[in-house]
Amino acid sequence: MAAAQPRLSAGAAMVRRLARGCWSAFWDYETPKVIVVRNRRLGFVHRTVQLLILLYFVWYVFIVQKSYQDSETGPESSIITKVKGITMSENKVWDVEEYVKPPEGGSVVSIITRIEVTPSQTLGKCPESMRVQSSSCHSDDDCVAGQLDMQGNGQCPPGTAGEDGVSTDLSRLTSVCPAGIRTGHCVPYYHGDSKTCEVSAWCPVEDGTSDNHFLGKMAPNFTILIKNSIHYPKFKFSKGNIASQKRDYLKHCTFDQDSDPYCPIFRLGFIVEQAGENFTELAHKGGVIGVIINWNCDLDLSESECNPKYSFRRLDPKYDPASSGYNFRFAKYYKINGTTTTRTLIKAYGIRIDVIVHGQAGKFSLIPTIINLATALTSIGVGSFLCDWILLTFMNKDKLYSHKKFDKVRTPRRPSSRWPVTLALVLGQAPPPRSPCSQDQPASPPSGGRPTLGEGAELPLADQPPRPCSISALTEQVVDTLDQHMGQRPPVPEPSQQDSTSTDPKGLAQL
Repeated sequence: MAAAQPRLSAGAAMVRRLARGCWSAFWDYETPKVIVVRNRRLGFVHRTVQLLILLYFVWYVFIVQKSYQDSETGPESSIITKVKGITMSENKVWDVEEYVKPPEGGSVVSIITRIEVTPSQTLGKCPESMRVQSSSCHSDDDCVAGQLDMQGNGQCPPGTAGEDGVSTDLSRLTSVCPAGIRTGHCVPYYHGDSKTCEVSAWCPVEDGTSDNHFLGKMAPNFTILIKNSIHYPKFKFSKGNIASQKRDYLKHCTFDQDSDPYCPIFRLGFIVEQAGENFTELAHKGGVIGVIINWNCDLDLSESECNPKYSFRRLDPKYDPASSGYNFRFAKYYKINGTTTTRTLIKAYGIRIDVIVHGQAGKFSLIPTIINLATALTSIGVGSFLCDWILLTFMNKDKLYSHKKFDKVRTPRRPSSRWPVTLALVLGQAPPPRSPCSQDQPASPPSGGRPTLGEGAELPLADQPPRPCSISALTEQVVDTLDQHMGQRPPVPEPSQQDSTSTDPKGLAQL
């Protein structure tokens, strides 16, 4: 005879019943209640909102923004520039080596169009420039010997200065290479009746005997080669802005957006014209022109559809006198008789070309497509939310709609010490009394079936009722069972439409 299995404790049995009930409720499916309101105005608003949301996602999100693609911005880029052309001033012919700075050709290149030359500067003492503040004087008392002016002209002994005459060691700037150090004398200026303080500097100073040379007569015909190659590492895609493989292709072509978009040779006059500037004015004052290359590539199409798009615009503030224009200085050093260090100071005005590369590449990807589709389907529900708000706020029968849309359930309060019994009843584990709707019917033999109570609670009845009970009858069964276990029964108010709308006439509290 088999040994009797040990009986579980009451707590363990309750935990097991609770686990079974939770496991059974886990597989239940719940669906929202749907109420059809036959109102053409409300239906028109609902469909219009849905249509607008649908058009936004189909046209803008998926067609314009191409949100179904995985994208990469900021391609890896390489830029090489080369300028060609010859120009002349009043008495000199200029070639590329003289008017292009820097000569190696990178993403930034400066083309000199006008220069102010101060020739034959030597180290000595001379009047300070009138451009320097507080340089004017009437007597020696106005000039303090040894006073430094960091904005003035300075003297650097040989071996302590760089190519442009400025000390390369900033810590020794005021001790070894003083900038604009005054001798204490007030001397006549280079021209006119004015006087300025005498300084130790490269003499004559810049505006004393400067010569002006304009190089812009033939500058519009200069050609600029811009070689650009890009790479998108995410998609392993590379391409350049020169398509032809012929060796002499670049010798006979000029850029044209329609007929020859893969010839990256631009006339300087064309670049300035496309930027909307007057070439003569720009060449005289200088300026900065940006050449922007956009590589927007749809990699779902063929490689031939990925083409560079060029645009041109001025980058420096044209109408700001304090910061418009572009100029820089450099000097050329030489010796006279092998002993005297001499230099030619050049203040150059020119057109600076900045090549800027932008781009974005995209290719179809399943993940962004699913994300945007889910967002679109979710956003369509905004129409239902808007119509519900109109229905419950502005419609004439808002109380009726509120009563139909929301069901209120009132649960009687019980002492907290009896919660296990209540939970067991809800899960269908405690034996409730016989249903009053089956008292007049003969009991049927047990069939193993277990009728359910509510959504997840089962009644372990041995007798299956031959007819279904109403919701109120089932509620009475649960309440009677609670009374048997707890020894008391509070009055259960009858649900009515008046009660459901008296405290909340629009039913908005249940939202």
